[in-house]
Amino acid sequence: MALLNPLRAEILSRLTEPASAAELARAINDIPQRVNYHLKALEKVGLVRRVGTRQVRNLVEVLYQAIARTYILSETLNWPKEAVDRIKDQGSLSHLVTAAERIKRDALVLLEKSDQQEEIPSATVDTQIRLGSREQRSAFVQEYVELVRQLAEKYQADDAGEEPYQVVLAVYPKPAQGGEEE
Repeated sequence: MALLNPLRAEILSRLTEPASAAELARAINDIPQRVNYHLKALEKVGLVRRVGTRQVRNLVEVLYQAIARTYILSETLNWPKEAVDRIKDQGSLSHLVTAAERIKRDALVLLEKSDQQEEIPSATVDTQIRLGSREQRSAFVQEYVELVRQLAEKYQADDAGEEPYQVVLAVYPKPAQGGEEE
């Protein structure tokens, strides 16, 4: 359950080598307090452990490391299908919030660069679609993911020296005013 939070999964994936909350925060472009909160939660359930400390100026940083390099979540947790679907949906919505926060932070940094007359190439796509059934939604999402994967593969530069571009795409029910779903 602790890994269903996408930020925790991201933190855990970066802890193959010892790191502090401050280092992780810089690596994932987040604030150290939030990363520290999630590190404590991961430590509490035994997914990370403290492996040392180090002095940085007048602070002592705690170093954490994941207890394993790979995690496999069992399909046989004996949860009802409805509960598994709900957990997947909530995990996706949580990831959507995390992605939106990251986009906002990145956009603010890029806006500052553009204020300094630096050209910042970017694009945004915003559209709506009405999907009539659960099966139609599932088919749409599967095709959507496959088409984006193919597009990214087609234009992926062979040269690792090229500047990377962040691509974030999301599909979610459009909330109506007052928080009701449309």
